[in-house]
Amino acid sequence: MPELRQDPSTKEWVIIATERAKRPHEFQRPNPPVTASGLGCVFCPGNEHKTPPELWRFPYRSKTWTVRVVPNKFAALSTQATGSRGEESPLYHRMDGFGYHEVIVETPHHDRPMPLMETEEVKQVLFAFRERYWALRKDQRIKLVLIFKNHGPTAGTSLEHPHCQVIATPVIPSYIRHKYDVAIRHYDDTGRCIYCDIVRAEKEAAERVVQHSEHFLVFEPFASRSPFETWIAPLRHNSCFARVTDEELGDLAAVLRETLARLYYGLGNPDFNFVIHTAPAEDEAKPYYLWHIQILPRLATPAGFEIGSGIYVNPCFPEEAASFLRNVRVESTKPAVIARVKQEQPTPQVRCGGHEK
Repeated sequence: MPELRQDPSTKEWVIIATERAKRPHEFQRPNPPVTASGLGCVFCPGNEHKTPPELWRFPYRSKTWTVRVVPNKFAALSTQATGSRGEESPLYHRMDGFGYHEVIVETPHHDRPMPLMETEEVKQVLFAFRERYWALRKDQRIKLVLIFKNHGPTAGTSLEHPHCQVIATPVIPSYIRHKYDVAIRHYDDTGRCIYCDIVRAEKEAAERVVQHSEHFLVFEPFASRSPFETWIAPLRHNSCFARVTDEELGDLAAVLRETLARLYYGLGNPDFNFVIHTAPAEDEAKPYYLWHIQILPRLATPAGFEIGSGIYVNPCFPEEAASFLRNVRVESTKPAVIARVKQEQPTPQVRCGGHEK
C-alpha cells in the first residue's frame, strides 16, 4: 500500500508510491564521464583572466591555487543595486536587485568532482565556504547567505568544471521563514530543537542511517521528497554553518566526500544539488534551528500532481535507499563508522537550547 508521510521540519506531506516503487539499483544511470581536459574552460588554471576579478584564493597570496572565488559573471543579484523598495500598487511590491553572487572554483583540476577528491581538498572547499560566509555577513544589509552546488545539466549547471555558488540576499524567502515558524512552534511546545529531535530519532531507528561519524549523521529523511534525498546533520546543536569548529570541518570533509562518493559509484554519477541550510543572519545563535546539508539527486522529475498540490511523489522507500548506500564501498582517507544497528554506537549528547538532551 502507498504511504503518506509528513516531514516534521516543514509539516509538508510526501507520498511514498509503492505501486510505482523501484528497487534502489534501478536508479543507476551510466552518465558520461567528465572530460580530462578543460581546453578553453574559464575556471581552469591559465584562464584566470577570463573570469571577473578574483575575490579570494587558497593558498593566500600564492601564484598557484587550490580553491578560487570570483564574482558570478552572470549574477542573479548585483552589488551595484541599492536595495531600495517600491511598489507598483498596493498589491505589487518591488525591490532593487541588491545582493552578492559568487562562484567557488573547488579545484584547479577540470576532471576532479568532489566525490573523487581527497578529503583534504574537500576540507579546503569547506574552509572557503566558511570564509566567504563571514566576508559577506560584514554587509549589514545581508539577511541570508546560501551556499549550494549544482552538479550536472538536469541540476542546473552549464559548466563542467567543479564549482559551487554563494548567494547573499537582503531578504529572507518565505520558504525559509516557514521552516523557522515550524521550528519555533516546536521549540515553544517542547523546549527542544526539532532538527536535533530528528537526528536523535534517526539514530535510534537506525534503518535510514547511512553513515555515522564523530560529529555528523548521514541519513535518508523519513519523508524524503525524492529518491536518495540525503541529509548530513551535525550532532552538536549549532544554528549557523559558519560556526563549525576546525575539528568539525575536517570531519565534515570526510563525511561529505564519502557520501557523494556513495552516490557517485552507487548510482553512476547522478546529477544532484546540495544546499547548506543555515540560519538567517538574525537567528545565527538561536536554539531552535540546526544547520544541515541537503543533497537531492536528480533521479525523478516533478509532474502535474506535484506542481498542483505541492506533495512530492517518491517511488523509492528511504529505508531501502539507505540500505543500498550503506553497501556502496568507497575508499576513504578517514573512514566514518557505518551505523547498521542502533546498538553499534552510543548516543552522543546533543545540545538543544543550552541543555543536554
